[in-house]
Amino acid sequence: MQKFTTLSGIAAPLPLVNVDTDMIIPKQFLKTIKRSGLGVNLFDEMRYDQDGNEIPDFVLNKPQYREAQILVAGDNFGCGSSREHAPWALADFGITCVIAPSYADIFYNNCFKNGILPIALPQEQVDVLMKDAEKGANARIEVDLEAQTITSSDGEVFNFDVDPFKKHCLMNGLDDIGLTMEKAASIDSYEAKVSASRPWV
Repeated sequence: MQKFTTLSGIAAPLPLVNVDTDMIIPKQFLKTIKRSGLGVNLFDEMRYDQDGNEIPDFVLNKPQYREAQILVAGDNFGCGSSREHAPWALADFGITCVIAPSYADIFYNNCFKNGILPIALPQEQVDVLMKDAEKGANARIEVDLEAQTITSSDGEVFNFDVDPFKKHCLMNGLDDIGLTMEKAASIDSYEAKVSASRPWV
């Protein structure tokens, strides 16, 4: 997992509430167990028509947002079924930070495990950043995880809270496997002791 420290990127505005995981990545794309390749189908039913053509009005199809790394969204983002493919699709597209007033708990936790920083802010602050994102590619938002700050393109600074353990994992690029491997020496030592004391196991 890539380390997340600071990010200065284009923010795409998605002013919709209750964006569920089926909207993020529809069920027909859940057959894979790979984390790659899902970005093309991110928000599939909003991005493409029935013939597979891009819908020009959808935000991620607009030229100024095709390289977006930040998504500014509405309340209760990531609700619905607990599919880990949702953060996989966001990350594969290139989005590594989501800013919204609130999230579904399972989606929120899955983001941290997949290198995405989900930031919850009061609605009035999200509204400011939403308007900032609507300026297009020239309006870059800066996210500093260590300082726990977001800076708008106009220089307005917002502070955000994040669980210290989740922050540590993101800043060091540690998913569940990475956390386990940090204890590899202790695990090996334990296994050696068990093997010596119970060779029949």
